[in-house]
Amino acid sequence: MASARQFELAKESELRVEVGPDAPLRLRLLSGAAEIFGTELPPGNWISAPPHSKIAVFTWNGATIELDGISEVEYVADETPMVSYVNVHAILDARRARAKSSQASGMDSSQGPRVIVVGPTDSGKSSLCKMLLSWACKLGWKPTYVDLDIGQGSITIPGCIAATPVEMPIDVMEGIPLEMPIVYFYGHTTPSANGDLYKVLVKELAATLERQFSGNAEARAAGMVINTMGWVEGLGYELLLHAIDTFKCDVVLVLGQEKLCSMLKDVLKSKPNVDVVKLHKSGGVVLRNQRVRQKTRSLRIREYFYGLANDLSAHSNIVNFTDISVYRIGGGPQAPRSALPIGAEPVADPTRVVAVNINRDLLHLVLAVSYAKESDQIISSNVAGFIYVTDIDIQRKKITYLAPCPGELPSKILIVGTLTWLEG
Repeated sequence: MASARQFELAKESELRVEVGPDAPLRLRLLSGAAEIFGTELPPGNWISAPPHSKIAVFTWNGATIELDGISEVEYVADETPMVSYVNVHAILDARRARAKSSQASGMDSSQGPRVIVVGPTDSGKSSLCKMLLSWACKLGWKPTYVDLDIGQGSITIPGCIAATPVEMPIDVMEGIPLEMPIVYFYGHTTPSANGDLYKVLVKELAATLERQFSGNAEARAAGMVINTMGWVEGLGYELLLHAIDTFKCDVVLVLGQEKLCSMLKDVLKSKPNVDVVKLHKSGGVVLRNQRVRQKTRSLRIREYFYGLANDLSAHSNIVNFTDISVYRIGGGPQAPRSALPIGAEPVADPTRVVAVNINRDLLHLVLAVSYAKESDQIISSNVAGFIYVTDIDIQRKKITYLAPCPGELPSKILIVGTLTWLEG
């Protein structure tokens, strides 16, 4: 379908579009009012959809939408869970207003809602987060968005946990704005690589946000919206409970899974101030296989270096081995068996910081540039950004790397995990 075509959307219906990997597609609002994930469409303006994106254009009262270009899938749906989503938003808004009005009476009552969105992979968690954030911003709030999904990464590249204040409805195509993100580098795309480190970083991020909230009444009242991973069993479930506890969440929104909802209600019943709410997932949610998820991950890293529309130029730089120090978190030398109690197995320390020898093993890895001044501050320090290792010259002891901007690195301390990227 390449020619321009129009869709008449009835009240409370949505146009669902899946964009291909390299086909250009644009859309515009011709009449009525419509929104994409909570952000209103400007009337008459063409908006370009990024490759691989899945878009749902929803209207509360009716609209006419024009599409131009090629899509993989497009259809109108009249069954959506949007009314239940906006009802949740209304309740959260009332809680924010209550928190704002009770600022004089102490920290606890002046804390706005802390919402965590949970559910299996591909249940629409990120989309619901965007809606709740955009609707809140439309009413003048500046909520904090927290992303704990290391597999995909919606604030920065995968392999990180991050938070950022959101002050305006999220741009339909540009995504989450990055004025002042706080980013901690976990370095892997699954928590099973080092579950203990994941917990430690979640605690660090939560503590940083608590300090910010204590000095900023506006941010406190606006609260936070937390996105989580789709792994909801075993270690994934344990990390979910840890996040609910660590961020002191008081609203748990469960998307599309009865079993998870029932388990959480059961385990959280001792906390009367925590509401567990089950919501239906949207029929527009698309299940992605491992290959597609891997490709999306790769695209996120590419966007970091080259921009969303591939219109930025990354910079290639060369640095001497002696000018940088590379560290890995977890693993490291184990105690010899002779030094352990009888029958005990030596285990690697999951939060031990270990210096790494610079060699060809670093090729095609993405490294984080830490704000730490010393190696013992690495875990408690957030990161300034990322570089991608393109070449290692063992003879001349030089590393060639790609960075999003020119100039020297802000720090000589780099962190490596297992995050690889093959440019191309």
